[in-house]
Amino acid sequence: METQFPVVQLALDFINLSQALRAAKEAVAAGPIWLEAGTPLIKSEGLNAVRTLRREFPHHTLVADMKTMDAGRVEVEMAANAGANVVAVLGAASDSTLEECVEAAARYGVRIMVDLAEVADPVARAIRAQELGVHIIGVHCPIDVQMRGEDPFATLSAVARAVTVPVAVAGGINSETAPRAVESGASIVIVGGAINKAPDATAATRQILQAIATGVGIATELFKRGGPDQIREILSRVTAANVSDAQHRKGWLPGIMPLDPSMKCVGPAFTVWTYPGDWNKPVQAIDAANPGDVLVVDVRGEGPAVWGEEASKSCLAKGIAGVVIHGAARDSREIRELGFPCFSSLICPAAGDPKGMGMHRVTLKIADTVVRPGDWVIADADGVIVIPVEKALETANRALAVVEREAREKAEIMKGHTLGEVAELENPGRRQ
Repeated sequence: METQFPVVQLALDFINLSQALRAAKEAVAAGPIWLEAGTPLIKSEGLNAVRTLRREFPHHTLVADMKTMDAGRVEVEMAANAGANVVAVLGAASDSTLEECVEAAARYGVRIMVDLAEVADPVARAIRAQELGVHIIGVHCPIDVQMRGEDPFATLSAVARAVTVPVAVAGGINSETAPRAVESGASIVIVGGAINKAPDATAATRQILQAIATGVGIATELFKRGGPDQIREILSRVTAANVSDAQHRKGWLPGIMPLDPSMKCVGPAFTVWTYPGDWNKPVQAIDAANPGDVLVVDVRGEGPAVWGEEASKSCLAKGIAGVVIHGAARDSREIRELGFPCFSSLICPAAGDPKGMGMHRVTLKIADTVVRPGDWVIADADGVIVIPVEKALETANRALAVVEREAREKAEIMKGHTLGEVAELENPGRRQ
């Protein structure tokens, strides 16, 4: 099989075959690409996914991402019989398994791609895989690792220098980074979300093909992951609902809502515990917190108010990002006019007294959610979500991935599909 490199390989990492087919049909309209039945698709739909893709795209190179770890001969034969041209196996598999895969591939006229994901020494394993006769080496930065801000390019360069067979790369590639992938030695540029999640997969594929052809990246706001210094910026672009989805519906502070639906705040938590009506510690927290912090005040969800207009004005002067009160606020009209993000579980006209009880920088527990000093808070019209500080970067990136996925789903709904059709809710056992 002759191939003109470099080539784009579209990883159809869907769980619904109908969605995968729609994305693939849009993508191939942009130009010649390889199609990959991704591992989630094969696990969800079985090798029927490969057979269906072969039937729909009879002239395209089709990759079956089997992620084979054992029983290499059988799995290669299964994929080849289903219509695959390339079968992906894990580099962590034994030499015996790779040998079995290569032998089976020779019998069926297919190629073997070795996926180096999470291999301890990817260069050494790539060299050994080439010695065993594999046809393609795949450098792969897994999705769960991408969410921590990592990318595959350093490993790609080292592997590409060490082998002579074509090298594929996967790991959050988009229209900005596709030229860098080729410059770093990739013959096959594997793209997933930047096409699959695009509202217009044809346009997205065309951009990536253009970027590779010209060697000039095309800027994109989505389909890329940030680093530790970008947590605030990423969270500012997503919603509390996106974050809830990203962390498996954890972190919600129930019953705490904004004084105005337009309010939003993002920042590390400066925690305050006080008695109902005692506004001493909440007000002192304004001076003790850092600009950009969100004050999280636990008053047991009770009144009287521990927050009002003057405290909000002070926060604006200090640069505090917002306040979240498990208790009562007042002066709600004035706070709305100020535009200061204030979230509370109660509003009441009565204020308490500054008796001085309470503490700063303590761990709070509100309903089922623990809030520690420094945990990240995102609050908007839907309510308040807390993110453990050690998971902040990963969760922010996952929330951005939710935004991207939903953009594609919304585009499909605008084209006439219902949400039930997009999610294939009619399938037994399929959950939204």
